[in-house]
Amino acid sequence: MSIRISLALVILTLCLDSRHVWGADALDPALQAKVDDQIKAIQGWAGDPVILDAVKAQNANLAGDYTAMTQDQWKDLSKLDPLVRYFDKNPAGTFLKGKRSDTVIRAFLSDASGRKVAFTTKTLSWSHKGDPKHEVPMTGKTWQGPVEQDKASGYEQIQIGVPIMDGDKAIGSLVVALNVSKL
Repeated sequence: MSIRISLALVILTLCLDSRHVWGADALDPALQAKVDDQIKAIQGWAGDPVILDAVKAQNANLAGDYTAMTQDQWKDLSKLDPLVRYFDKNPAGTFLKGKRSDTVIRAFLSDASGRKVAFTTKTLSWSHKGDPKHEVPMTGKTWQGPVEQDKASGYEQIQIGVPIMDGDKAIGSLVVALNVSKL
């Protein structure tokens, strides 16, 4: 009986935690404290009017090119394609590029449906719909991924996903990859 109660308490604690670590091993407390500091900063970025306005605008008026785009078509686009360049040159993309540092490897902003709004560099996926890094923030919660190797840079990274909130409603997500060695 006591094992069931203990297990129930663990499950309840995990469900009530505002950060979800999907498939990740627990981090050293000192490293987690540094990640938590970064999460607070990223949450601040998510509330910036440039970010909020970009997500609101895309949610309200999704261009035809965006709705027709597939993951395969996105992968075939060059980093120099005008559509790709738009996402790192628009005001939200410029804002995110201004946040890059030794610690921040990359960042990308998605609308309510998981499609790109802005980024620092072209992402591997056009949409993150169905992916916890987007879906958890769409519930109004913060998501934290496991330590993993970044495919583009080779660095060990931790991705953080935070909601873009309009009042009390999540309308998009902001995902930021942190360089573990620089935390």
